[in-house]
Amino acid sequence: MKKLFWLGLLATLFLALAGCSSGDGGGVFISRPVYDVDIYSDQPSDGYIAFDPVQQLFTVSNGPANLFFGIDSLDPSLPEYRAFLDFPLDGSTGEPVVPASAFINSAILEVFVNEVSFASTVPTLIDLVSYSLAGLRVEDFSSLPLATQNVNFFPSDQGAYVAIDVTQLMREAQRLGLADLQLRLVLDFAVNNGFVGLDDRPTVSLTAPLLKVSYEF
Repeated sequence: MKKLFWLGLLATLFLALAGCSSGDGGGVFISRPVYDVDIYSDQPSDGYIAFDPVQQLFTVSNGPANLFFGIDSLDPSLPEYRAFLDFPLDGSTGEPVVPASAFINSAILEVFVNEVSFASTVPTLIDLVSYSLAGLRVEDFSSLPLATQNVNFFPSDQGAYVAIDVTQLMREAQRLGLADLQLRLVLDFAVNNGFVGLDDRPTVSLTAPLLKVSYEF
């Protein structure tokens, strides 16, 4: 009788575990739908800020057709530029929604490069930041990043698309509950020479900044 009792108990446990692995309880065999969405940047909220080292003045440009970042150290009178991109995740601008509780499989930033100047390699910091959708402000030039990653641009990128893996920045934006993925592109502080221009014309979607997200929900 004891042997039959234990055999029955083991069978019950086996069935319970099998049920957990195929239901909604988070078992290892659960398969959730995968969604792939393309989100264009909100061009009016994109922009750049330039700092003039001679006059010690900032110039803020909201919604320009071209975004710039970097500096030409050979001419100290030229300003340093920092570029900003805004990708809505909540559908507020008519773009696809990425649910706040979604698991991000991947996030790829695609940009079309108009210019790479003054250096054979332009080491770049891509910062996850948060700024007002009403427009960039001077303080956004050097605000503390929420997360950062590195990427390099090259003269061979001019006139071409560049795809950048920003999965970790996207996951951090989700973790923080941000309604937008907002990115700042800055010349790496380890160098003082290099300049990049990105296409951001609102009427030309073919070369507009694009965020490609794959997520499970």
